[in-house]
Amino acid sequence: MTATSSWDRFCRYLCVAEQAGLRLDISRMAFDDADLAGMAAAAGRALDAMAAMEAGAIANVGENRPVGHYWLRAPHLAPTPALRAAIEQTITDVLTFASDVHAGRIRPLAADASARFRHALLIGIGGSALGPQFVADALSEVEAAAHGATGSASHALRMHFLDNTDPAGIARVLTGIGQDMGRTLVLVVSKSGATIETRNGMLETRHAFTSRGLDFAAHAVAVTAEGSALDGLAKSQRWLRTFPMWDWVGGRTSVTSAVGLLPAALQGIDVRRLLAGAAACDEATRQRDARRNPALLMSLMWHFAGGGRGDRAMVVLPYCDRLLLFSRYLQQLVMESLGKETARDGRAVHQGLTVYGNKGSTDQHAFVQQLRDGRDDFFVTFIHALEDGCPPTPDVEPGIATGDYLLGFMLGTRAALSEKGRRSMTLTLPRIDAFSIGAMIALFERAVGFYAELIDVNAYDQPGVEAGKKAAAGVLDLQRAVASWLRSHASGNWTAEETASAIGRPNDAEHVFQILERLAANDHRSIRIESAGTALQSRYRWADRAER
Repeated sequence: MTATSSWDRFCRYLCVAEQAGLRLDISRMAFDDADLAGMAAAAGRALDAMAAMEAGAIANVGENRPVGHYWLRAPHLAPTPALRAAIEQTITDVLTFASDVHAGRIRPLAADASARFRHALLIGIGGSALGPQFVADALSEVEAAAHGATGSASHALRMHFLDNTDPAGIARVLTGIGQDMGRTLVLVVSKSGATIETRNGMLETRHAFTSRGLDFAAHAVAVTAEGSALDGLAKSQRWLRTFPMWDWVGGRTSVTSAVGLLPAALQGIDVRRLLAGAAACDEATRQRDARRNPALLMSLMWHFAGGGRGDRAMVVLPYCDRLLLFSRYLQQLVMESLGKETARDGRAVHQGLTVYGNKGSTDQHAFVQQLRDGRDDFFVTFIHALEDGCPPTPDVEPGIATGDYLLGFMLGTRAALSEKGRRSMTLTLPRIDAFSIGAMIALFERAVGFYAELIDVNAYDQPGVEAGKKAAAGVLDLQRAVASWLRSHASGNWTAEETASAIGRPNDAEHVFQILERLAANDHRSIRIESAGTALQSRYRWADRAER
């Protein structure tokens, strides 16, 4: 591609969404006008489906539910007055609660009457954590400094997250809070209230509170569905507050609900600007002219690049440290939405779009070598912001600052990939702030929705996740059976294979081996190992209390 043709394509295919404050350059995605024309009818159907969904049609056909995350930032679009009122009231309640926390009207039960909450600990997993984590990492410091919390950035809470059932990870977070546990607000986020990882994190956190003589309920807030197990627990134990999650909002699209707004507001982030950015991008992506609709264009590029089958992975390279977690957020949004075995009519399709990424220019010292010279099985989405987002920096060379190098590395990497015929698109933001983050979230949510229509899958269910949960429950049932049998045969010692046979599960000998190994490796558990040659020949026995 010559310099002139490159410029011509850039001018021809640049999509500028002024109201959303972003622009998308697709000129390096190896397509032409005929490709766009060939997809015009499918694009029109995707737009029609999106309009029907926003009007309240059943979009999650597998669960017979509407899908309404777009209403969260445009309540007037909600299909009933009651839903509109509920959304608006929740936003007001979130802002009021955060203001009361910052002002000390809601405060910890401490001897010092002037004490305020300093920390917030969010316990969740998947969409209940990834969106809030991304927003926190992108915005917490810059937004709190710019807008403050009730006029003072010093009252913004420092955010922590428990998003797994790893005991060492939980211990690290709780130890990090340490002596400030008494000034920590705990947000437990789970729609059903039955998510195991979230329940486990809550139980360990509650134990940490009670072991310090603190009243967990006086520090706890639930974000959950009305009538859920968590809702019942919070009300029966008189937690500080509950906020709603609705069945028409999926976890991976919940960041503009109370799931994301509450932690953001507690950090001093301007959540109304976040919602405004998302709403502006939603409006821009209702445009029926594909060349002026950045989300529709993005979904068409995904389709062209992967042959409509996801044959190329999407590598997300934001040239901005504050967007480091964006690829993790997108992994769930894109892969959980689009990674489906069947189309909506039951045909086997095995669809998906793999997402991975790092940040620029770190990526240049990591995997760009393969992107340029290795397998051509990807396309890149570059993301950059025009403003540095920090106080003026000194020149590192005459007339050249560090931010100039960042742009240079991005443009240089993009050019190096183009020289080898590797595809890329570039998303440009004016700055990293609440408005632009909201717009970017909405852009990719809408692109996922459009792409799902193009490949005819339900973007709003997750049957594979449920299958994994059921399999995990089976492993825990097996562990209980193993422990029970060894306890009742404490006089002997047994190999994993012998134990599996003894409990009538010979085909599960591998899982029995893995369970016994882990239990024996942790001294406080009830299993001891008797070494006998190789690991597979090891024998295990039940340990009495005196041995533990």
